[in-house]
Amino acid sequence: MPLQNQKHLFDLPEEITYLNTASQSPSFKSIYQAGLEGLKQKSLPHTIKVSDYFEPVTELKKLFAQLVEVEDYNRIATIPSASYGIATVANNIKLQPGDEILVIDEQFPSNVYSWQKLAEKYNATLKTVGTPKSKTNRTKLWNEAILNAINSKTAVVAMGNIHWSNGSLFDLKPIREKTKLQNALLIIDGSQSVGALPFSVKELQPDALICAGYKWLFGPYGCGYAYYGAYFDNGSPIEESWMNRLHSENLAGATNYESQYKPLANRYSVGEHGNFIYVKMQIAALKQVLEWTPKAIQNYCKSITFEAVEKLEKLGCYIEDPNHRTHHLFGIELPNKVDIQALQKDLSSKNIYISFRGNFIRISCHLFNTSQDFEPLIACLSKHL
Repeated sequence: MPLQNQKHLFDLPEEITYLNTASQSPSFKSIYQAGLEGLKQKSLPHTIKVSDYFEPVTELKKLFAQLVEVEDYNRIATIPSASYGIATVANNIKLQPGDEILVIDEQFPSNVYSWQKLAEKYNATLKTVGTPKSKTNRTKLWNEAILNAINSKTAVVAMGNIHWSNGSLFDLKPIREKTKLQNALLIIDGSQSVGALPFSVKELQPDALICAGYKWLFGPYGCGYAYYGAYFDNGSPIEESWMNRLHSENLAGATNYESQYKPLANRYSVGEHGNFIYVKMQIAALKQVLEWTPKAIQNYCKSITFEAVEKLEKLGCYIEDPNHRTHHLFGIELPNKVDIQALQKDLSSKNIYISFRGNFIRISCHLFNTSQDFEPLIACLSKHL
C-alpha cells in the first residue's frame, strides 16, 4: 500500500509552505522526544553509565548499515559533517604527479575543497565535468561526459549520486565499472539522496559513502554517517579519539594505552561520538526512515509533484525529464526575465520556503507535504512570469 501523508508526525505550522528539506529537515515528534530524554539524562549525570557511550552508537551504526545495505556495521563511522568524512578520505589517499581527481560542475563545496588541497599537495589535477549546454537530454549527456572523462590518469572520482542543486540523477553503475577498470576510487556524497532515494552499497560498491545527517536522515545539525570500504581498512584517522581504540569500554584501564584501533571504519568516528543526546535523536530518526523506506518516500514525492511540474512547465520553466532526476529534490530553471530579488521577497511574504541557486529554484519535499503545497508556489511564480 502506498505511503499516505505523514504531517501528523511533524509539528510544522499550518500557515507555512515548507519545500526546503534539502537545506534542513524538520524533526518529527519522536525525534523531539528522544532529544528531551537525552537532555534529562544530561541533567542527571550520575545516571549515565559507561555502556551509554557505546551501546547506542552500535545500534545507530547497525541502523544506517541496514539503510544503505552494508553487511558489517563496523564499516560505518559516525561523523559530525560531510566535510569531515571527505577530509578523512582525502587524508588516506596518495597520488602521483599528473593524476586526476574528477568532480562534477558546481559540486557542493564540502566535496571540492579537500580535493583541491589534495591535488595541490601531490601536483595532481582537479578535473571538472561541466554541465552540458543543451537542455535536451541534459542529464543523459552529462552521464556520458563523466564516463568519457574517466581515463588512465583518473585516480579518484568524487561526486554525488544526484546533483545537490537540481536533482540530476547520475548513473553510478557504469561509472563504478569504469573506475574499477582504471583502478580509480569512487567516493560518493549521499547527503542529498540517502534516506529519500534507495542506495545500496552492496550493489554499487563505492570505496566510500559520505552523508550529512540533518537533511533526508532527519538527524540534528552536526551529525552524519560514513561508509568506508576495504581501501581504508588500515588508514589514519584525522583525530585520535580514545573511544576508537580496542577495549576502550574499560575506562578503569584507560591509561593502559592501546596501539590497536577497533576494526575497520571505527577508527574514523569523530571524538565524543557517544553523544547521548544526538545519538538518541538519530536512532529515532533512522528507525522511522527505515519504516517508511526510501523507495516509498520517492514514490510519494513523485505522486505529489506530478501535476505541479506540468503546470510549471506550461509557465515557461524548465525542469529535467522525470526519468533523469529525483522527485524529492529537483530544480526549476526560471526564464531570464524573472526579477529574482522581487520573487524572493514575494515568496518570503507568503511564507513559502524554497532555495535559490543562481537562476534555479530548488524544490525539496517530503511526506509532510501534499500536492496542495505547490499551489501557492505556482500562484506566486505565475505572477512573476
